[in-house]
Amino acid sequence: MNATMRRVVIGATAVSMALSIAACGKAGDDDSGSSGSDSKSIGLLLPDSVTARYEKFDKPFFEAKVKELCSDCDVQYANAAADPAKQAQQMSSMVTKGVKVIVVSAQDSAAIKSSIQSAVNKGVKVVAYDRLAQGPVSAYVSFDNVKVGELQGQALLAALGAKATPASKIVMINGDDADPNAAQFKEGAHKALDGKVTIAYEQSGLWKDTVAAQKMSAAITQLGAKNIAGVYSANDGMAGGIANTLKGAKITGIPLTGQDAELAAIQRIVAGTQSSTVYKAFKPEADAAAQLAVNLLEGKDIKSLATQTLTSGSGDKVPSQLLTPVSVTKANIKDTVVKDGLYTVQEICSAEYAAACKAAGLQ
Repeated sequence: MNATMRRVVIGATAVSMALSIAACGKAGDDDSGSSGSDSKSIGLLLPDSVTARYEKFDKPFFEAKVKELCSDCDVQYANAAADPAKQAQQMSSMVTKGVKVIVVSAQDSAAIKSSIQSAVNKGVKVVAYDRLAQGPVSAYVSFDNVKVGELQGQALLAALGAKATPASKIVMINGDDADPNAAQFKEGAHKALDGKVTIAYEQSGLWKDTVAAQKMSAAITQLGAKNIAGVYSANDGMAGGIANTLKGAKITGIPLTGQDAELAAIQRIVAGTQSSTVYKAFKPEADAAAQLAVNLLEGKDIKSLATQTLTSGSGDKVPSQLLTPVSVTKANIKDTVVKDGLYTVQEICSAEYAAACKAAGLQ
C-alpha cells in the first residue's frame, strides 16, 4: 500500500498515494447482501471480527469510497469469522449472486486459491486486500510488509537502547503461518534484529492473544523472567495477551512491539506496558482497494495504480500497490493516529490512562 490528492493527511508523511476523500455511503452488512444480480455489485470479504480494524475502519472506508467513485455500485459484505471454509462459501455465494469484482482479505491465503480460480473462471475479477491470496488475482493492495517488520525490529532496538547487545535475549512471537504477511513481518524483523540481539525463543502466536500469552508464559519458564530483555510481538492483539502475561510474572520496563495501532495498544504505549506499534493507515488502503475494484468493474486500466509486481505463493505475478507504514511510539502519537483522526485524545485518555496521558504530554 499511490494517484490524486486527498484531504486525509497520513501522519509522519507516511503515505504518499492517490485517492480522494470519501463520501458517506451504505452497503450490505453480511453475505446476504443487497440486490443479488446487479452487474455493478462489488464484494468485500474480510477475514475475522477479532481484529478491531476490519469492521471499524476497513469496511466503512471501503464502502464510502466505492459510493463516491460509483454512486450506483452496490457493496456486498461478508466476514469469515476466522473460518477459511466459511470464506470459501461466502465467495461462492457472491459469484452465484452476480457480483463482478470481489475484494478479499484471505483468512488462509492458500486455502482460498481454488475459490478464486473458480470465480475467475466465471468472469469475476478478484482483488487481494491486505494479504496476498494465492490464485489468479487481478491486483493486490497492502502495505510494505517487510518494511513493517523492519520498523518493529528497529523500534525494539531503539527502546532497548544500550541494552541492545548480542547477549540480550529477545522473545519473538510471530503471526499465523497461514497468513503470507506473517512471513514478511518476520523477515523484516529478523533483518533488523539478527546480529544485534539474540532471538532466544521464537514461536507463532497465530494472531491470537490467548495463544501469544501461553507462548510468552512458556518463554518465561524456559529463559527465566530476569533474562528477557524485550519481546517482539507481530501485532497488537497478541501484544495485549503478552502484556498480561508479563504483568502476571511481574516483568516490567521491557520493550514490547505491536502492529495495527489498535486503541488498546496506543493506551498501553501511553502507560508504558507496550513500547511501539506500527500504524498502517486504514483509509488509504481501503480507498486504494475501492479504486482498483471500481476500475476493474468499469474495465479501466489499473497500471497507474498497481505499479509494482509481486509473486504470490502460487507463483502468480500480481500487479500490486504497496503503501508505507509508520512506527508509533509515545513520542509521535499526536502526530500520527490523533492527527489523522483515527482516535481523539479523549478516546485514548480515558480515566484509567489520564495520569499517564498527562505525563506523556497528550493532555
